[in-house]
Amino acid sequence: MKIFYNKRNLLKFIKNEKNLGFVPTMGGIHKGHISLIKSSIKKCNKTIVSIFINKPQFNNKSDFKKYPRKMSKDIIKLRKANVNYLYIPSAKEIYPKGTNNKILISKFSAKLCGKFRPGHFKAIADVIDRLIKIIRPKNIFFGKKDMQQLKILEHFLKINHPNIRVIGCNTIRQKNGVALSSRNFLLSRKEDQIASKIYHLLFNAKKNIIKGKIKKKVIIKQINNLGISKLDYLELIDINKQIVPFIKKSKYRIFIAYYLKSTRLIDNI
Repeated sequence: MKIFYNKRNLLKFIKNEKNLGFVPTMGGIHKGHISLIKSSIKKCNKTIVSIFINKPQFNNKSDFKKYPRKMSKDIIKLRKANVNYLYIPSAKEIYPKGTNNKILISKFSAKLCGKFRPGHFKAIADVIDRLIKIIRPKNIFFGKKDMQQLKILEHFLKINHPNIRVIGCNTIRQKNGVALSSRNFLLSRKEDQIASKIYHLLFNAKKNIIKGKIKKKVIIKQINNLGISKLDYLELIDINKQIVPFIKKSKYRIFIAYYLKSTRLIDNI
Protein backbone atom coordinates (compact mmCIF):
# COMPACT_ATOMS: atom_id res chain seq x y z
CA MET A 1 0.00 0.00 0.00
CA LYS A 2 1.36 3.37 -1.03
CA ILE A 3 0.61 6.29 1.31
CA PHE A 4 0.34 9.87 0.06
CA TYR A 5 0.12 13.09 2.03
CA ASN A 6 -0.18 15.47 -0.93
CA LYS A 7 -2.05 15.33 -4.20
CA ARG A 8 0.97 16.03 -6.38
CA ASN A 9 2.61 12.73 -5.47
CA LEU A 10 -0.72 10.91 -5.49
CA LEU A 11 -1.59 12.00 -9.02
CA LYS A 12 1.66 10.57 -10.39
CA PHE A 13 0.43 7.10 -9.43
CA ILE A 14 -3.29 7.29 -10.18
CA LYS A 15 -3.53 9.55 -13.24
CA ASN A 16 -3.70 6.59 -15.64
CA GLU A 17 -6.02 4.40 -13.56
CA LYS A 18 -9.17 3.67 -15.58
CA ASN A 19 -11.14 1.67 -13.03
CA LEU A 20 -10.34 3.21 -9.64
CA GLY A 21 -12.52 2.56 -6.60
CA PHE A 22 -12.67 5.19 -3.86
CA VAL A 23 -13.63 4.71 -0.20
CA PRO A 24 -13.65 8.06 1.67
CA THR A 25 -13.30 7.79 5.47
CA MET A 26 -12.54 9.87 8.54
CA GLY A 27 -10.44 7.08 10.00
CA GLY A 28 -11.32 4.91 12.97
CA ILE A 29 -11.33 2.02 10.50
CA HIS A 30 -13.69 -0.82 11.43
CA LYS A 31 -15.35 -3.81 9.73
CA GLY A 32 -17.90 -1.52 8.09
CA HIS A 33 -15.11 0.29 6.25
CA ILE A 34 -13.46 -3.02 5.40
CA SER A 35 -16.70 -4.22 3.78
CA LEU A 36 -16.69 -1.13 1.54
CA ILE A 37 -13.08 -1.82 0.64
CA LYS A 38 -13.85 -5.46 -0.21
CA SER A 39 -16.66 -4.29 -2.50
CA SER A 40 -14.28 -1.90 -4.22
CA ILE A 41 -11.61 -4.59 -4.66
CA LYS A 42 -14.19 -6.88 -6.31
CA LYS A 43 -15.49 -4.21 -8.70
CA CYS A 44 -12.37 -2.16 -9.47
CA ASN A 45 -8.80 -2.64 -10.66
CA LYS A 46 -7.33 -0.54 -7.85
CA THR A 47 -8.74 0.85 -4.60
CA ILE A 48 -7.89 4.12 -2.85
CA VAL A 49 -8.95 5.04 0.68
CA SER A 50 -8.79 8.54 2.12
CA ILE A 51 -8.53 9.47 5.80
CA PHE A 52 -9.56 13.05 6.45
CA ILE A 53 -11.44 14.25 9.53
CA ASN A 54 -13.55 16.95 7.94
CA LYS A 55 -13.85 19.71 10.53
CA PRO A 56 -16.59 21.75 8.73
CA GLN A 57 -19.12 18.92 9.08
CA PHE A 58 -18.89 18.94 12.88
CA ASN A 59 -21.36 21.20 14.64
CA ASN A 60 -19.38 21.64 17.83
CA LYS A 61 -15.68 21.77 18.64
CA SER A 62 -15.77 19.13 21.37
CA ASP A 63 -17.26 16.53 18.99
CA PHE A 64 -14.47 17.24 16.51
CA LYS A 65 -11.76 17.04 19.19
CA LYS A 66 -12.97 13.74 20.66
CA TYR A 67 -13.51 12.04 17.28
CA PRO A 68 -11.43 8.80 17.32
CA ARG A 69 -7.97 9.21 15.85
CA LYS A 70 -6.17 5.90 15.39
CA MET A 71 -3.92 6.51 12.40
CA SER A 72 -1.25 3.88 13.11
CA LYS A 73 -3.89 1.19 13.74
CA ASP A 74 -5.86 2.35 10.68
CA ILE A 75 -2.82 1.97 8.44
CA ILE A 76 -2.22 -1.60 9.69
CA LYS A 77 -5.88 -2.52 9.03
CA LEU A 78 -5.82 -1.00 5.54
CA ARG A 79 -2.61 -2.85 4.64
CA LYS A 80 -4.22 -6.13 5.72
CA ALA A 81 -7.26 -5.28 3.60
CA ASN A 82 -5.01 -5.01 0.49
CA VAL A 83 -5.76 -1.35 -0.22
CA ASN A 84 -3.59 -0.04 -3.05
CA TYR A 85 -3.42 3.64 -2.13
CA LEU A 86 -4.04 5.66 1.03
CA TYR A 87 -4.48 9.43 0.82
CA ILE A 88 -4.08 11.45 4.04
CA PRO A 89 -4.41 15.11 3.05
CA SER A 90 -4.08 18.17 5.26
CA ALA A 91 -6.90 20.67 5.76
CA LYS A 92 -4.89 23.25 3.80
CA GLU A 93 -4.68 20.94 0.81
CA ILE A 94 -8.42 20.25 0.81
CA TYR A 95 -9.49 23.81 1.64
CA PRO A 96 -6.83 26.15 0.19
CA LYS A 97 -9.38 28.97 -0.09
CA GLY A 98 -11.93 27.89 2.51
CA THR A 99 -15.22 26.03 2.20
CA ASN A 100 -17.88 26.38 -0.49
CA ASN A 101 -20.99 27.72 1.24
CA LYS A 102 -22.91 27.96 -2.05
CA ILE A 103 -22.91 24.23 -2.72
CA LEU A 104 -26.39 22.93 -3.69
CA ILE A 105 -27.83 19.69 -2.32
CA SER A 106 -31.21 17.95 -2.04
CA LYS A 107 -33.98 19.28 0.23
CA PHE A 108 -33.81 15.95 2.05
CA SER A 109 -30.85 17.54 3.84
CA ALA A 110 -33.26 19.69 5.86
CA LYS A 111 -34.84 16.64 7.52
CA LEU A 112 -33.63 14.19 10.21
CA CYS A 113 -29.99 15.02 11.04
CA GLY A 114 -30.27 18.22 9.01
CA LYS A 115 -32.62 19.70 11.63
CA PHE A 116 -30.05 19.21 14.37
CA ARG A 117 -26.81 19.71 12.44
CA PRO A 118 -27.14 22.82 10.25
CA GLY A 119 -24.69 22.83 7.35
CA HIS A 120 -23.60 19.24 8.05
CA PHE A 121 -24.61 17.73 4.71
CA LYS A 122 -23.38 20.70 2.70
CA ALA A 123 -19.98 20.26 4.33
CA ILE A 124 -19.97 16.55 3.46
CA ALA A 125 -20.95 17.22 -0.15
CA ASP A 126 -18.26 19.91 -0.33
CA VAL A 127 -15.44 17.66 0.88
CA ILE A 128 -16.55 14.71 -1.28
CA ASP A 129 -16.67 17.04 -4.30
CA ARG A 130 -13.11 18.21 -3.57
CA LEU A 131 -11.76 14.68 -3.03
CA ILE A 132 -13.39 13.45 -6.23
CA LYS A 133 -11.84 16.30 -8.25
CA ILE A 134 -8.42 15.17 -7.01
CA ILE A 135 -8.86 11.39 -7.24
CA ARG A 136 -11.31 11.13 -10.17
CA PRO A 137 -12.51 7.58 -9.37
CA LYS A 138 -14.84 5.51 -11.49
CA ASN A 139 -16.72 4.18 -8.45
CA ILE A 140 -17.24 5.60 -4.96
CA PHE A 141 -18.46 3.51 -2.03
CA PHE A 142 -20.64 4.59 0.92
CA GLY A 143 -22.35 2.65 3.70
CA LYS A 144 -26.12 2.44 4.05
CA LYS A 145 -25.83 3.04 7.79
CA ASP A 146 -25.68 6.73 6.87
CA MET A 147 -28.73 6.38 4.63
CA GLN A 148 -29.67 10.06 4.59
CA GLN A 149 -26.11 10.98 3.65
CA LEU A 150 -26.06 8.27 0.95
CA LYS A 151 -29.26 9.54 -0.69
CA ILE A 152 -28.09 13.15 -0.60
CA LEU A 153 -24.69 12.27 -2.09
CA GLU A 154 -26.24 10.03 -4.76
CA HIS A 155 -28.33 13.00 -5.90
CA PHE A 156 -25.45 15.49 -5.65
CA LEU A 157 -23.01 13.31 -7.59
CA LYS A 158 -25.56 12.41 -10.26
CA ILE A 159 -25.81 16.12 -11.06
CA ASN A 160 -22.19 17.20 -10.55
CA HIS A 161 -20.20 14.05 -11.40
CA PRO A 162 -22.49 11.93 -13.62
CA ASN A 163 -19.65 9.67 -14.78
CA ILE A 164 -18.99 8.39 -11.27
CA ARG A 165 -20.98 5.41 -10.03
CA VAL A 166 -22.18 5.61 -6.43
CA ILE A 167 -22.35 2.21 -4.73
CA GLY A 168 -24.22 1.87 -1.44
CA CYS A 169 -23.10 -1.06 0.71
CA ASN A 170 -25.10 -2.82 3.40
CA THR A 171 -24.75 -1.83 7.06
CA ILE A 172 -22.37 -4.06 8.99
CA ARG A 173 -23.45 -4.75 12.56
CA GLN A 174 -21.91 -6.12 15.72
CA LYS A 175 -23.23 -9.48 16.94
CA ASN A 176 -25.54 -7.56 19.28
CA GLY A 177 -27.09 -5.64 16.35
CA VAL A 178 -25.39 -2.28 16.88
CA ALA A 179 -24.38 -0.69 13.58
CA LEU A 180 -20.61 -0.38 13.29
CA SER A 181 -19.40 3.19 13.57
CA SER A 182 -16.15 4.93 14.47
CA ARG A 183 -18.06 6.52 17.35
CA ASN A 184 -18.61 3.09 18.90
CA PHE A 185 -15.03 3.31 20.17
CA LEU A 186 -16.30 5.98 22.57
CA LEU A 187 -19.00 3.79 24.15
CA SER A 188 -18.73 2.05 27.50
CA ARG A 189 -19.85 -1.57 27.79
CA LYS A 190 -23.13 -0.47 29.40
CA GLU A 191 -23.78 2.09 26.65
CA ASP A 192 -23.12 -0.53 23.98
CA GLN A 193 -25.71 -2.77 25.64
CA ILE A 194 -28.26 0.07 25.60
CA ALA A 195 -27.59 0.63 21.88
CA SER A 196 -28.18 -3.09 21.29
CA LYS A 197 -31.52 -2.99 23.09
CA ILE A 198 -32.61 0.00 20.99
CA TYR A 199 -31.76 -1.81 17.76
CA HIS A 200 -33.70 -4.94 18.73
CA LEU A 201 -36.66 -2.87 19.94
CA LEU A 202 -36.93 -1.06 16.60
CA PHE A 203 -36.23 -4.15 14.50
CA ASN A 204 -38.97 -6.13 16.22
CA ALA A 205 -41.49 -3.26 16.14
CA LYS A 206 -40.88 -2.06 12.57
CA LYS A 207 -43.73 -3.94 10.84
CA ASN A 208 -46.26 -2.81 13.45
CA ILE A 209 -45.01 0.78 13.27
CA ILE A 210 -45.48 0.77 9.47
CA LYS A 211 -48.99 -0.69 9.86
CA GLY A 212 -49.86 1.89 12.52
CA LYS A 213 -50.42 -0.75 15.18
CA ILE A 214 -47.84 0.85 17.48
CA LYS A 215 -47.75 4.61 18.01
CA LYS A 216 -44.43 6.41 17.80
CA LYS A 217 -44.85 7.97 21.26
CA VAL A 218 -45.00 4.46 22.79
CA ILE A 219 -41.69 3.50 21.17
CA ILE A 220 -40.12 6.81 22.21
CA LYS A 221 -41.10 6.20 25.82
CA GLN A 222 -39.60 2.71 25.71
CA ILE A 223 -36.35 4.07 24.24
CA ASN A 224 -36.09 6.80 26.89
CA ASN A 225 -36.64 4.20 29.59
CA LEU A 226 -33.63 2.24 28.35
CA GLY A 227 -31.33 4.98 29.64
CA ILE A 228 -30.40 7.22 26.73
CA SER A 229 -29.29 10.79 27.44
CA LYS A 230 -31.27 12.44 24.64
CA LEU A 231 -33.35 11.54 21.57
CA ASP A 232 -32.94 13.82 18.56
CA TYR A 233 -35.49 12.04 16.39
CA LEU A 234 -37.32 8.82 15.66
CA GLU A 235 -38.98 8.90 12.23
CA LEU A 236 -40.57 6.45 9.81
CA ILE A 237 -39.69 7.65 6.30
CA ASP A 238 -40.28 6.38 2.79
CA ILE A 239 -36.80 6.90 1.36
CA ASN A 240 -38.11 6.57 -2.20
CA LYS A 241 -40.15 9.74 -1.72
CA GLN A 242 -37.31 12.00 -0.56
CA ILE A 243 -35.24 12.60 -3.68
CA VAL A 244 -36.71 13.90 -6.96
CA PRO A 245 -37.62 12.11 -9.18
CA PHE A 246 -39.61 10.00 -6.72
CA ILE A 247 -39.77 6.23 -7.06
CA LYS A 248 -43.36 4.93 -6.96
CA LYS A 249 -42.65 1.83 -4.86
CA SER A 250 -42.53 2.64 -1.14
CA LYS A 251 -39.46 1.70 0.88
CA TYR A 252 -39.81 2.51 4.56
CA ARG A 253 -36.94 2.91 7.00
CA ILE A 254 -36.99 3.82 10.68
CA PHE A 255 -34.43 6.56 11.30
CA ILE A 256 -33.10 7.31 14.76
CA ALA A 257 -30.52 9.61 16.32
CA TYR A 258 -29.83 9.58 20.04
CA TYR A 259 -27.15 10.29 22.63
CA LEU A 260 -25.48 8.00 25.13
CA LYS A 261 -23.88 10.61 27.39
CA SER A 262 -22.08 12.84 24.86
CA THR A 263 -21.82 10.25 22.05
CA ARG A 264 -24.35 10.66 19.26
CA LEU A 265 -25.40 7.52 17.39
CA ILE A 266 -27.54 7.20 14.28
CA ASP A 267 -29.12 4.19 12.61
CA ASN A 268 -31.79 3.23 10.11
CA ILE A 269 -33.64 -0.06 10.11
